[in-house]
Amino acid sequence: MTNIPSDADLGAIEIQLGRTPRDVHAIAYRCPCGNPAVVETPPRLSDGTPFPTFYYATCPNLTSEISTLENSNLMVEMNERLKEDAQLAGEYRAAHDDYLAARAALGIDVPELDDISAGGMPARVKCLHSLIAHSLAAGEGVNPLGDEALAKLPKWWENGNCLERRAKDQS
Repeated sequence: MTNIPSDADLGAIEIQLGRTPRDVHAIAYRCPCGNPAVVETPPRLSDGTPFPTFYYATCPNLTSEISTLENSNLMVEMNERLKEDAQLAGEYRAAHDDYLAARAALGIDVPELDDISAGGMPARVKCLHSLIAHSLAAGEGVNPLGDEALAKLPKWWENGNCLERRAKDQS
């Protein structure tokens, strides 16, 4: 479920990222603790830069756990399976199409990004952050490899409220 970010959401995202967020269109997913965890970003930033990463994970607890998973052999295994499993490849292509359709629904034409989604879709896996963000935003059953990676993560929200942790780290 997406929603327009409030000033409090934007403040939370700034704390999460350690910088002012750029062009947040919507909150695409909230952690069970209530904080923003995935945002939607328009395909063209306000400064004119093309930005293909429509779904962007902001929660540092989440992104830390994804980074740990990226350091495993999971992406290599996923890429091998994509080469060998036609059904998985078709489902992954459908996830790519879903990603493009959701971004296109904003009505912002960015020819530089035609048929470019994120995370390596539709042919390979190169960023679990993007795939998991897509799975969280779109819901289970849309991105099979994002769902698979998400299922391997621990309950990141139980690692303490990310805003409180960041505030302690900065003081």
